[in-house]
Amino acid sequence: MNAVFWAGKRVFVTGHTGFKGSWLSLWLQQLGASVTGYALAPPTNPSLFEVAQVAQGMTSVIGDIRDGAALTAAMRQAAPDIVIHMAAQPLVRRSYVDPVETYSTNVMGTVHLLEAVRQTPSVRAVVNVTTDKCYENKEWVWGYRENEPMGGFDPYSSSKGCAELVTAAYRNSFFNSAKHAEHQVALATARAGNVIGGGDWAEDRLIPDILRAIQNGQSVNIRNPHATRPWQHVLEPLSGYLALAEQLYTQGPAFAEAFNFGPAEEDAKPVQWIVEQLTQSWGEGASWHLDGGTHPHEAHYLKLDCSKARTTLGWQPRWSLATALQNIIFWHKQCLAGDDMRLASQQQIAHFQTQLQAGHA
Repeated sequence: MNAVFWAGKRVFVTGHTGFKGSWLSLWLQQLGASVTGYALAPPTNPSLFEVAQVAQGMTSVIGDIRDGAALTAAMRQAAPDIVIHMAAQPLVRRSYVDPVETYSTNVMGTVHLLEAVRQTPSVRAVVNVTTDKCYENKEWVWGYRENEPMGGFDPYSSSKGCAELVTAAYRNSFFNSAKHAEHQVALATARAGNVIGGGDWAEDRLIPDILRAIQNGQSVNIRNPHATRPWQHVLEPLSGYLALAEQLYTQGPAFAEAFNFGPAEEDAKPVQWIVEQLTQSWGEGASWHLDGGTHPHEAHYLKLDCSKARTTLGWQPRWSLATALQNIIFWHKQCLAGDDMRLASQQQIAHFQTQLQAGHA
């Protein structure tokens, strides 16, 4: 990722009030980009968006991506060079409760986003962020590659597989690489694993559930201790999205494809490993127990093959999972102490970026 590239770029981010969107918006602000965000109000209280005062350094538009006219108007007003689409209904368990909301947001929201791009002449690069769960999961012990079939057992995973298919159809039909000189838009998708980091207060996510229980003096309730996921700090895939967007802008159709952004092989860990590391590192008598109830289906084993991103983008993860967890604990302890969390988040980004640019593993 070339930090200089982003200075002065106009960037339109959907989902900027969410966990990943807030971190990305802060990072783009630090890089000197002119950022416009479009999203619903923050999904949790507290939220990283509010705690870190993310709106301070950007134009924040509160709107619904299911409202195509409002989304198009906001994008045309912003006249962005680059669009990064992250607005979504992101939770597996919630998708069982409200599948209609999940599909309308994740599938039709993507359609509305791409239609808005078609009506905004300034756009040169689009990164549609989906998920590792878009693949047809066969519980393989090896990582999925970008050319594996789309699928999805649950409504959330299925909706993200659909969003990938929608993106491919728009790329073929309206943003075809062979006609790049005419439309000038390069469109790619980015698939990341389980993202963790400071400032995530979402329900039914492992790290927030653990931290909530610890802070309330409760034993952590764990549903699937042996489920293995590709855990990574939120700044890891965000650095990949930025690197991909830069190449789309400068190189065009050569990078208009799907890319996986996941952790190193050794950081695909079971849930039990994560909870034991966090409770031990936090201290203060933190503990966990197994929830013996019945729960909706969730994948047991899921890994990504990120060879393509490493080879073509020069991207690779910088922080080990242990380092990521240390940074999460440090962030949340700063938050509990009443520190300036905009500054604390900016400092964590700056530290990560220093390691990124120095090439340190």
